[in-house]
Amino acid sequence: MTTPTSPLTDEPSPPAEDAAPPVRLGWYRRKWVVITTLGLSRRLPDDRRRRRRVLWRLGVAAVIALAVALAPTVWLRASAGGRLVAADRAPAADVAIVFGAQLENGGKDPMSFLRNRLDTAAALVTSGKVKALLISGDAHGGSGNEVKAMSTYLAERGVDPSRLVLDPYGLDTYDTCRRAHDVYGITRALLVSQDVHLYRAVTLCRRLGVDAWGVPSGCQGCRQVTIWYNTARDVGAAWKAAWDAIRHRPPAVQSPPDPAVQRAVAAHTP
Repeated sequence: MTTPTSPLTDEPSPPAEDAAPPVRLGWYRRKWVVITTLGLSRRLPDDRRRRRRVLWRLGVAAVIALAVALAPTVWLRASAGGRLVAADRAPAADVAIVFGAQLENGGKDPMSFLRNRLDTAAALVTSGKVKALLISGDAHGGSGNEVKAMSTYLAERGVDPSRLVLDPYGLDTYDTCRRAHDVYGITRALLVSQDVHLYRAVTLCRRLGVDAWGVPSGCQGCRQVTIWYNTARDVGAAWKAAWDAIRHRPPAVQSPPDPAVQRAVAAHTP
């Protein structure tokens, strides 16, 4: 066998050493080698820990904000606990208070929310649970005269108009409860509305001197989006209710005492 020689000299070249076999790195190992080469091996875990700390703080802040936002709602529901009952299990009372709501058809007819309240109120009268109804709403509301439309609807369904007392200045839930006590002398009543509203109504009326029980009216025929909207709206309304209850404000419209409810009850008491 001929000994290889150097191309520049005629001296024999040293024998070549056996070459090491090539090292095959998996994808993960190759990536780690690159990261280590760039000096990021320590930085990457630090970034992850920092990101986790930020996410944790954001989560805690979100939970605290949610708790604060819902605090008045929780208070209202706790205060009215056990005071919402079905119509057939409602305690006897001389009067029921029906809360107004929006109208349709140019202010002539009650919308689904209000129609369900009025149907429940009519059933309370028919069953003998109550002797009179205080119809409370805004006579100059944006959708029309609520109390007029409510009384017309009830009369068309067989409720004797002599059982109806209209309060045209029930501008909100607080004013309805305050005027029911201060103007109409009501100290015990059933309240008729949807359950999402009744927690607020029962709590406010009780704080203003009315021994109140809520009778949920349901919402047959209501669109689901309407129910969702009113549920969300009630969270904001809970803040106003809590503030009104704390400062014990007078109603927007103050009136002298009116014995109309007592007269309606007496006229239908055997």
